Amino acid sequence: MDLQDFELDSLLQFMAVTPSTLPRISREKPVPAQVDTDNWREHLLETPEQIKQLLENTSRIAVLGIKPDPQQPAYYVPEYAQQAGYEIVPVPVYYKDLTEMHGHKVYRKLTDIPGDIDMVNVFRRPVDIPPHVDDIIAKNPKSVWFQLGIRNDAAAERLARAGIDVVQDRCLLVELRRIGR
Repeated sequence: MDLQDFELDSLLQFMAVTPSTLPRISREKPVPAQVDTDNWREHLLETPEQIKQLLENTSRIAVLGIKPDPQQPAYYVPEYAQQAGYEIVPVPVYYKDLTEMHGHKVYRKLTDIPGDIDMVNVFRRPVDIPPHVDDIIAKNPKSVWFQLGIRNDAAAERLARAGIDVVQDRCLLVELRRIGR
């Protein structure tokens, strides 16, 4: 067992998560091919090098949980990413009257977004992530980024098993500054 396996197993133990309590993948919707179950942890990105490579290979970011309040991180982090050269696709959870943010059309579900998405940047509380996992898997982005303070190991495992890279509990703005963007 390598260090990464040990860390995840330790986290799951403290969260009282067992394989039988992990959410099952719904077979009602088409699901992208699963990755080799022995290698899914390779999709959990944690090192500065992995994160730098991810950000350098990302251009289009859907922001799940974006907010219109400039004082909120769910507003100014995507704004910073846009200024750093990324295309932002707003996906607010609330604010039903909102039709545009940061100069782009608002979408209500990830699967409604035309074209490919490189990353889904998540601004949702950990307990609010599970209802979005099927939508994320159906859209099949290259990566999912849970913002600073957001960690959901069960959701991260499902996404990683679907072949999607996952970053948890890190601020996108801080990491962009760290790599000089």
